[in-house]
Amino acid sequence: MKLISWNVNGLRACIRKGFLSFFEEAGADLFAVQEIKLQEGQVDLDLQGYRQYWNYAEKKGYSGTAVFTKVEPLRVFRNGVGNERQQSEGRILTLEFASFFLVNVYTPNSQRDLARLHERLQWEDAFYAYLQELENEKPVIVCGDMNVAHEEIDLRNAKSNRGNSGFTTEERAKMTRLQSEWLIDSYRYYYPDQEGAYTWWSYMKTVRERNIGWRIDYFLVSDKLKSAMNDVSIYSDVLGSDHCPIGLTMAFEA
Repeated sequence: MKLISWNVNGLRACIRKGFLSFFEEAGADLFAVQEIKLQEGQVDLDLQGYRQYWNYAEKKGYSGTAVFTKVEPLRVFRNGVGNERQQSEGRILTLEFASFFLVNVYTPNSQRDLARLHERLQWEDAFYAYLQELENEKPVIVCGDMNVAHEEIDLRNAKSNRGNSGFTTEERAKMTRLQSEWLIDSYRYYYPDQEGAYTWWSYMKTVRERNIGWRIDYFLVSDKLKSAMNDVSIYSDVLGSDHCPIGLTMAFEA
């Protein structure tokens, strides 16, 4: 089974920049996207063989998630984490399959001035509890833009970014907690010492060309599924967004 996750930073814009070519080439069984920035009826995707599940933000041109899947899920959940405003932002889309839950997430940003750091940490606690609840039923695979570089190896300029949004001690500690309990950072499982492996780059001129980036997009896999992991990928050469797609292959069907 092949899974792809991609923060597209506006699906309609990404489609104009080659999204469908990558989608077809990837041939994923499950394809999760974040930050779709659209409402129902604003895009008509003809994805042969895929069922489409959407969680739109109420605010136009903002946030939102979607999953395109070859396998029909048993259940679909669109809310359940965060305060009322966060729940209206379409940040989580959970699909239940026979052997696992897929949780597609677009984690709130604590903002450049950390104005929403406290709110972000409250989200993290609610998200942690939500995942625990699911894990008690069956194993979980979490994918998406989690808006945090976990360790210094996960961003180019760790020293100068320490304490900044996405690399605060508090945000990193929440990711550590997730991984210390039952979830595995699939990329670091295979490539623990790989430097320069990033999934997001600023739009500032030449930043991506010079690979001055952050790894903030993840596949976190339940420890119960560790033996079924085959490999992971970062498609850093795929353009169309300020993020690149990431991939995970598992040795079972959904």
